[in-house]
Amino acid sequence: MSVPQSIHTTLNLLPQTVRMYVFLALAMSLAIAALMVPVSKVKADDGGLNLDGDMVQGGLIHGRLQAGSKLWLDGEPVAVGADGTFVFGVGRDAKESWTLTWQKADGVKGQQVLTIEPRQWKIERVDGLPPKTVTPPKSWLERRKKETGRVVSGRKGISDDKHWLSGFIWPASGRVSGVYGSQRILNGNPRSPHYGLDVAAPKGVPVVAPASGIVTLAAKDFLLEGGIVIIDHGMGVTSTLFHMDDVLVEEGQMVAAGDEIGKLGDKGRATGPHVDWRVNWYKVRLDPYLLVKDKPMPEKAE
Repeated sequence: MSVPQSIHTTLNLLPQTVRMYVFLALAMSLAIAALMVPVSKVKADDGGLNLDGDMVQGGLIHGRLQAGSKLWLDGEPVAVGADGTFVFGVGRDAKESWTLTWQKADGVKGQQVLTIEPRQWKIERVDGLPPKTVTPPKSWLERRKKETGRVVSGRKGISDDKHWLSGFIWPASGRVSGVYGSQRILNGNPRSPHYGLDVAAPKGVPVVAPASGIVTLAAKDFLLEGGIVIIDHGMGVTSTLFHMDDVLVEEGQMVAAGDEIGKLGDKGRATGPHVDWRVNWYKVRLDPYLLVKDKPMPEKAE
């Protein structure tokens, strides 16, 4: 530990026993301060690889290689744009160590191990619920199969656009009522974790596109989601927004960040008016809050 000369001079004026305790206290303070430095954010430049993003479960990570390079994440190929730009995500239960391997256009290879920070999730146990509120009726199955198929198609994210690179904004103004990663145990049965960011507000509040992109799904009355919109931001990154009372866009339409896409509501399986915003990298579900945590929520509509 390095202690400034001025502090050394002051310590020398104190009795030896007192100096020892003061020195130990300083050492402890500096050690704690070092531990408090955020470690989830990473910036790296290693052998032609530029990397940036939240290295935590649920994080979106992006970067750039030399044009013409190839990239693999734990042996699986990751799409690299013509200019060397790439993006990928790690899910809620992602393991703590991943290996990035790349090969530049000249054949030179590189490798970097990524350490993903684990997180603690909010778990809620609810018992004594009527069975029909926990298990959907069989009459829903055929309809849900079709709707789920449309959601899967909408999240294929096959475009080469890079709208995600411009950042994200909050999709609505209101109160955060649900967070990514939380999970309920209903009547002793663990349910699927919640993969969205819920913003609660009065019915009719505008819901806007959190980033630019192409609308790949627009439907007004899905069984569980109510009004639902999926936006393809490019390279596998998509936003899904649902429980809207009305949908104001059409499939194939280009929207810019901030464009109104619907009206907040409580359609579908919702306990109150809110918009549920989800972000995917292909099938990997990410935490939307990480993308807007440093952005101010828009002013509430009058």
